[in-house]
Amino acid sequence: MMNLQTLVLNADYRPLSYHPLSLWSWRDALTALMLDRVALVANYDVLARSPSRSMAVPSVVALKNYKKIDGFPAFTRYNIYLRDEFTCQYCAEEFPTEVLTFDHVIPRSRGGRTSWENVVAACGHCNHVKANRTPREARMPLLKEPLRPSKTALNRKAPDLRYRDYHHSWLDYLYWDSELDD
Repeated sequence: MMNLQTLVLNADYRPLSYHPLSLWSWRDALTALMLDRVALVANYDVLARSPSRSMAVPSVVALKNYKKIDGFPAFTRYNIYLRDEFTCQYCAEEFPTEVLTFDHVIPRSRGGRTSWENVVAACGHCNHVKANRTPREARMPLLKEPLRPSKTALNRKAPDLRYRDYHHSWLDYLYWDSELDD
């Protein structure tokens, strides 16, 4: 029971985000439920017990107030990789996250900032070859200019969710906007 997570939906019953999937710990979800901040959508077949009460552990909850999703995502290593589609922006090869690094287009030693517009996904080899130079100096052109993405753009690029990794009660809410079979 310790590793159970709860899928969090917006008030319109869509996930707040697909990647990373909007999840809370079951304890946080139960607390929000008791504070009437969320509506219960589905439960696990597991009970959480206190000395005076027992409640089913929520597997899916929906926020009571709609949260606007527009705007910009957090500047994180994973979101950089997602924006760049897990592809080295110099050699155009795709890599798993544990192999990728990020590179400052204008090196930090030359005043380059750590920002959406100056950081790209790079493999270790290309990052090492480029070193403390600009792409032009290193004769390593970028595949595309690094820009700050919207949350919607990142959600569209998110890899397909492996539904076998999720509780069956989540499936109706994760794929509600996909095409239905006849």
